[in-house]
Amino acid sequence: MTGTAPRTPLRVGLVGYGLAGSVFHAPLIDASEDLVLAAVTTGNPERAAEVRAAHPGVRVAASPDELWERGAEELDLVVVASPNKTHVAVATAALEAGIPVVVDKPLAGTAAEARGLAALAEERGLLLSVFQNRRWDNDFLTLRRLLDEDALGEVQRFESRFERWRPQPKGGWRESGAPEEIGGLLYDLGSHVVDQALVLFGPAVSVYAESDVRRPGAAADDDTFLAITHAGGVRSHLYVSATAAQLGPRFRVLGQRAGFVKYGLDPQEAALREGLRPVPGTVWGVEPEGLWGRLGSGESPLTGGGTPVPSLPGAYPAYYAAVAAALRGTGDNPVTAHEAAAALDVLEAAKRSAREGVTVTL
Repeated sequence: MTGTAPRTPLRVGLVGYGLAGSVFHAPLIDASEDLVLAAVTTGNPERAAEVRAAHPGVRVAASPDELWERGAEELDLVVVASPNKTHVAVATAALEAGIPVVVDKPLAGTAAEARGLAALAEERGLLLSVFQNRRWDNDFLTLRRLLDEDALGEVQRFESRFERWRPQPKGGWRESGAPEEIGGLLYDLGSHVVDQALVLFGPAVSVYAESDVRRPGAAADDDTFLAITHAGGVRSHLYVSATAAQLGPRFRVLGQRAGFVKYGLDPQEAALREGLRPVPGTVWGVEPEGLWGRLGSGESPLTGGGTPVPSLPGAYPAYYAAVAAALRGTGDNPVTAHEAAAALDVLEAAKRSAREGVTVTL
């Protein structure tokens, strides 16, 4: 009796065990049949205890330097999920140690830094990928399918909202006004909505933005709007906010023949936060029929107008499956550093536009 021997999983070192590391990366790495979590770095004793409880047998290191000491002999991939200001330095050290890297968004604070990392990875012949998980949101996957089917006709305007109602600042580096922290919603949620717009409608040629600090005690932007004109003529209007007392549609896409409106956020983040985990062969990323978007013309989806469009299941595990395939030489890098740099071009332009009150040409 013959058969194919199972492949040895690729060993992953995870840098950081805060929100990104514990809620997104570690569970998704665990869910992959091609990856195994081998080490986690955190200097926080409480988080170290959480790692040992949630991932028995995984080595816990106090700093990333302990990973580089053993290098590529013990790790096949490093995932950088530490605070934004550390992304470039940690990714650089991993690449210089000969280890492929995944970096949580934003890859860097500037497009120039992102392109520098891309050049280093190319020089070393190593994978450098960026965790843009919102490309695998259910609404985004559904909209891509509609566009591939030409269900809307030529798209003229794309509206995307990533809004929350958090009237009290939570504190921490994400809400810090210090430039070196790379905090604020423009670089946090804005990294997602800009990336999605560029994937759907191509390069940006101009950017206009309005960015405000609305909440008492807040130090970083918490209510920001971006208008992008794409090279193909589509205009994207993107909203990110922590001050939205009433949430708008996640997507409103207007084409020559029809429009698509979708309310509600992909359910995967909420499921991960609740401790649920994607298991191969089981249902994951599926939302109730009542949250499906609607496709039509001349009618309000709030009054039942248009035709319900079944949402494709969200698929965050697909990102790490693609990373594993790229590392094994059987697939492409799912999100390149050059794509991340193009999004950072837009974010930098938005920052300048909001500061100077001008439209920035790219």
